[in-house]
Amino acid sequence: MDGNYYMIHDYLIFIGVFAIFFFVTVGIYLFSQNQKFKQKNTKLIETNKLIEQRLNEVQLEHIGTKLNPHLFKNILNSVQSHAYQTYMSLDKLANVLDYILYATHKKPKRTYMSLDKLANVLDYILYESNNKFVSPKEELTFALSLIEINKIKINPLFDFRIKSKIDKSDEIFEEKVFAPLITVDLIENAFKHTDFLAQDSFISIQLELEDRIFTMKVSNKASLKNVLEKEKSGFGSQSLDQRLKMIYNNYYQLTKSSKNGIFTAELVINLGEFYDKVRYS
Repeated sequence: MDGNYYMIHDYLIFIGVFAIFFFVTVGIYLFSQNQKFKQKNTKLIETNKLIEQRLNEVQLEHIGTKLNPHLFKNILNSVQSHAYQTYMSLDKLANVLDYILYATHKKPKRTYMSLDKLANVLDYILYESNNKFVSPKEELTFALSLIEINKIKINPLFDFRIKSKIDKSDEIFEEKVFAPLITVDLIENAFKHTDFLAQDSFISIQLELEDRIFTMKVSNKASLKNVLEKEKSGFGSQSLDQRLKMIYNNYYQLTKSSKNGIFTAELVINLGEFYDKVRYS
């Protein structure tokens, strides 16, 4: 009787040890498989991030290839009465304009100034806009030149207001944190959608860089229906929204409103926080 008891007892111990060994083995196997799955998942997440990053870069490049010719067309239309050799390549055109500016003195002052600004704008588009980022100093200089070019086509008596409040001592003033040509859309829309014949028409442009925050506010008197239709369908407006979202994500705010025929767009970019993120990531 005692022998059978001990046999049963030993058998149960064997079963228990085997069960423990089995569960431990299964546990180790499942743990190792889980680790492998985690590693694969991590690699997939990293790969997915790289794919998304590259996709964003390709989209931005695609927008740039469409934006530059679009911008060139508008600029050249603004100074079509002064443009020479329009069938030449744009870099050759820049050289011709430089020659006109500095080798001759027979042009009226307004023509000279417009060509000077045009040369600056063309240089910026040709040689700086392909960079991922430029400094606020470079983009603001470009924006002011672009405004001057667009002013050529309006009456000198037209109510045009421009105000700039730029803190040149700001720590990011010369840092590469500004997406090139990001100011183009708001400037061009103001000139494009304003009724210059109306007595109460006006264009107001405010540029500000203070406490590492860039603010651009543009207002103009225009037909509300005309503005809304073109804003919804225009390439420039769509590309601006896409670029801001892909580049600045949560560090910007773009608001558009219209009231009593006055259209207002305001862009605020927290360049400081964006710079900190890029610098430390």
